[in-house]
Amino acid sequence: MEQLQWLAVVRHGQSTGNVIAEAAETGGLEAIEIPERDADVPLSDTGREQAEAVGKWLAGLPGDEQPGIAVVSPYLRTRQTAELALEGSGIPVVVDERLRDRELGVLDLLTGRGVQARLPQEFARRARLGKFYYRPPGGESWADVLLRLRSLLRELREDHPGGRVLLFAHEATHLLVRYLAERLSEAEVMEIAHATTVANCAISAWRRQGDAMRPEMFNEVVHLHREGAPATKQEAVDAEPV
Repeated sequence: MEQLQWLAVVRHGQSTGNVIAEAAETGGLEAIEIPERDADVPLSDTGREQAEAVGKWLAGLPGDEQPGIAVVSPYLRTRQTAELALEGSGIPVVVDERLRDRELGVLDLLTGRGVQARLPQEFARRARLGKFYYRPPGGESWADVLLRLRSLLRELREDHPGGRVLLFAHEATHLLVRYLAERLSEAEVMEIAHATTVANCAISAWRRQGDAMRPEMFNEVVHLHREGAPATKQEAVDAEPV
């Protein structure tokens, strides 16, 4: 089976939920008061600036380096990022629910402090299992997310052999695309996850060399600095060390 020639993933821009969650974490609160459901959280003004900076990066790519298709998470903040970044590009867009963020179940809208205080048994279970395999009640483990990402990437390889694909997704999916592209182990991706917070509108990309995908960039934000857009990093409960 022919493989993709180039694969890139962009995390969504800063959302209003990111701002509220960061304030709750730094303020030592147990709960995150986000009024919308997760799928409906929009970009902040800063997030819109960041998305426009991604658009400038895309516009600067040579014609033969342009993506052939963009695949986008259905969550509002991700769709808004893609709309702003792809405006006027002519790149075909497909929205696919397999790129949605990891579902946190009972951990949703709790800070790290809140999980420990309100759900001590889950806090302990997560610490024992590790977040690669830990599945919160009503939610997903990282391994669960990988099942849907494998399905999506398999279809993209079949439908766009030798193609160039750009994904717009979330922090956890960003890291797990790297896991798949570089054929990492659980230990390797966990080491990266503990050392790295994927920035809003960060870009990672891989290019095929022989039978392997080789990294071109990871968690790159130089395009944000170049366009004067703030580089922001908001960690979710998913990113808390366990």
